[in-house]
Amino acid sequence: MDLANNLLITGPPGIGKSTLIRMVCDALGDRNTAGFSTREIRIGGERQGFELVDLLGQTALLSHVDVKSPFRVGKYGVDIAAFERFLKTIPFFEPSIEVVVIDEIGKMECFSALFREIAHSALTSDKKVLATVAFRGGGFIAEVKERWDVHLRTLTWENRDHLLPDIIGQLL
Repeated sequence: MDLANNLLITGPPGIGKSTLIRMVCDALGDRNTAGFSTREIRIGGERQGFELVDLLGQTALLSHVDVKSPFRVGKYGVDIAAFERFLKTIPFFEPSIEVVVIDEIGKMECFSALFREIAHSALTSDKKVLATVAFRGGGFIAEVKERWDVHLRTLTWENRDHLLPDIIGQLL
């Protein structure tokens, strides 16, 4: 992977970014990774919110239609306190960690100053970073995509079945 230690995956909502991240983590196996993925909460086929899953399987709520919060994205209230408690349990910067996984650098997550600090620190560290980043968005989302030290890949319907081995090769 050129000079960039930071591999960012973007693409439209629903294209499979989180699924790709989970597949990469499964493929990396026992490699020293730390981070989290995001998973939809669905009831009766209807999306109700999002939960976070760390690489050891621990979960926490990120957002839900029933969460009362001043931080909102569409119909979802974002539980910043739960998100930050969850983030504090992940050993992103332990010396043995080689790959930091962040799914996703998106509007909900960026409400948290702690999250933005962790993401920035990871991107400027000597660790490899695999992250998804929102397809659209200004502020921190745009700043991350414009960094000189990132390799930004766009997931599409055409390449989504072929990207996995390429990404694994870049991380090993």
